[in-house]
Amino acid sequence: MDTDDDALVAEQIAYYRARAFEYDRVYAEREDLRELVTAVDELPIAGDVLELACGTGQWTGRLAARAHSMTAVDSSPEVLGIARARTTPADVEFVQADVFTWQPPRRYDTVFFAFWLSHVPLSRMGQFWNTVAAALTPRGRAIFIDEGPAEAAREEVAAELRRLDDGSQYRIVKIFHDPTTLTDDLATLGWSADVRPLGNFIVGIAAPPTASG
Repeated sequence: MDTDDDALVAEQIAYYRARAFEYDRVYAEREDLRELVTAVDELPIAGDVLELACGTGQWTGRLAARAHSMTAVDSSPEVLGIARARTTPADVEFVQADVFTWQPPRRYDTVFFAFWLSHVPLSRMGQFWNTVAAALTPRGRAIFIDEGPAEAAREEVAAELRRLDDGSQYRIVKIFHDPTTLTDDLATLGWSADVRPLGNFIVGIAAPPTASG
């Protein structure tokens, strides 16, 4: 494992713990994000659903409304507390765990993650998608939303410096994905994916490698 990536991921986890009570501000300020959350209703969310990096639960309630059962995973106890408070029904299972090291104890029909893939170091992409495949039933689907094509056109960066209200600074992983390139990269890993622009964002639906079933 790349030790530089290890340090960057650890700093990213610390950032999102520290940012927990500032995080929802971006949803209050950006109408396009609020509209994007409602787009979940048009996606094929079904069956037993796993949400990775659920954050403060902006998406969790809508996912749970479509799900037979709902599990949400995040490394930050601070954001999980916010997610629990805002999410109904109350029978959503919240799991505190590092998504990079957590292993799914069962399989799900849908694995969903929003604004998470851009935080995955390139050195960990294969490992991450192996975890997603292990979490899916043979006919399951991974569904994800992230930064859009306009962002992908920017100069690629591996790390981005973020500042919180108290002036503290943290480095986080930030990699912008072009839809076509990402589709090809997933094909190389054995996935069958359709990644498309959705307004200012991208949305992807991916079927796991048949060997994973």
